[in-house]
Amino acid sequence: MTPEELVREHTVYACVMGSRAFGLATGDSDIDRRGVFLAPTPLFWRFEKPPTHVDGPASEQFSWELERFCELALRNNPNVLECLHSPLVEHADATGRELLALRAAFLSRHAHGTFVRYAAGQRRKLDADVRQYGAPRWKHAMHLLRLLASCRDLLRTGELRIDVGDDRERLLAVKRGEVSWAEAETWMNRLQDEADRALETSPLPAEPDRALVEDFLLRTRRASALRDPLPLARTA
Repeated sequence: MTPEELVREHTVYACVMGSRAFGLATGDSDIDRRGVFLAPTPLFWRFEKPPTHVDGPASEQFSWELERFCELALRNNPNVLECLHSPLVEHADATGRELLALRAAFLSRHAHGTFVRYAAGQRRKLDADVRQYGAPRWKHAMHLLRLLASCRDLLRTGELRIDVGDDRERLLAVKRGEVSWAEAETWMNRLQDEADRALETSPLPAEPDRALVEDFLLRTRRASALRDPLPLARTA
């Protein structure tokens, strides 16, 4: 079974991400699709294991195998958590719906570290652009501000909301380069400070509910083993 067939035939959850999910879409915005596929359990009995992720088969499409997706979500990986909380769900079968029902089980205070580390990496790239070219890539600056605000609000409320809401026009002004880099930096620093303070009183648990997620994964693998036939062995 090819990686493309795994995505086409075994996707359990699919959504639209990027600017459209964030409430930042404009007329020329792409449609970024993300998904989760469940590789049939018998495929893991071979020496050659199924892929942990697949790029494609459509343009702007990326999917994770369920176990890899759960691993990253338990680490509070920003991209994976945002995928799990997209308001634009295109497909969810019974397994996908159970995955969505587990969204809260993945969340923990570890989100502060993972979001902030990712933001710090993006900030270094923006600073390098400013030193080299005199200005940052403004679209990247916009998304960094969005990420920091999302992190702050997650730590404050215990819920991940990825639509930017009332910040839409201000963020789009950043994307258009209508905000000075000094002003954007001030905004970034304020959001970072607010996220740091929110961690101290966050309603999020210290750790995700790994046992609950693992139980879901084991039940899903077991059901697949019973449902999906063993692929024929290759012959020389």
